[in-house]
Amino acid sequence: MTVNSIFESLSQLIESYSQQHGEKPQKMLLGYKAYYDLMRNKDFANEVTNSALDPNKRKFQKIKIKITKDDYQLKLE
Repeated sequence: MTVNSIFESLSQLIESYSQQHGEKPQKMLLGYKAYYDLMRNKDFANEVTNSALDPNKRKFQKIKIKITKDDYQLKLE
């Protein structure tokens, strides 16, 4: 998967979740490889690194990020 395709997939997933549930998700589960690829995207990396000093409390679009052991997991809760 390329960096842009993962970022686009995540953006589409957030948008479709918001439309289905009427609100933004509270948490996103990202596989460690997907997170690595997303951090290579300038927009994603800037927002995530500027969201908090503690790496365990970082957010993207005000959605908490949880890193998982799965390779390319993208799931919203």
